[in-house]
Amino acid sequence: MHNLILASTSPFRRQMLVDLGIVATGVAPEVDEEPGELRDPLAVAQALALRKAVAVAARYPGDWVLGADQVAYDPTCPEEHWGKPEDAADHLRQLQRIRGRSHCLVTGWALLGPGFRRISHCVTTLYVRADLSDQELEQYVQTEEGRYCAAGYAAEGQGGFLFERIDGDWFNVLGLPVLDVISALREQGWRFGGRHEG
Repeated sequence: MHNLILASTSPFRRQMLVDLGIVATGVAPEVDEEPGELRDPLAVAQALALRKAVAVAARYPGDWVLGADQVAYDPTCPEEHWGKPEDAADHLRQLQRIRGRSHCLVTGWALLGPGFRRISHCVTTLYVRADLSDQELEQYVQTEEGRYCAAGYAAEGQGGFLFERIDGDWFNVLGLPVLDVISALREQGWRFGGRHEG
């Protein structure tokens, strides 16, 4: 019986797996999350996801490990990434910057198992309302809901009020494209109920 180790302490990603019936243990990867010279958002997300997965897999040999990382970016200027806000002032500036604009959210993920490695990504496009006032954005910042999220929002909570439309995988917005991950797990013998039969 193999375990699935989530190379993350994100309660959201872990809960998504638990909701699917997969018992996943969250482990802090304890890696440098700076992208270095990488600027392409897809490459950054995948490289960081793999870095996290490899670090945790070294501590849990023989188990399956899933790493993930999310990057928000402007598709017209992909080298411009929007990470987690540094403080309330930075948070407000980020929300003002994306107001009235579309942007992409890419989640890179890496699944490692005995003799197996899959690295992939998923991109979703989000459209932020143009009619949001500074006061509304300040009120959202005060909730601190999006304080630890890429681009500074949690679309599944009060942050949903910020958006006109979302095109693509909703699970990806939440932090993990679980349908893609489940497909990869099934290819390797995982079945309904979180059982690994390989």
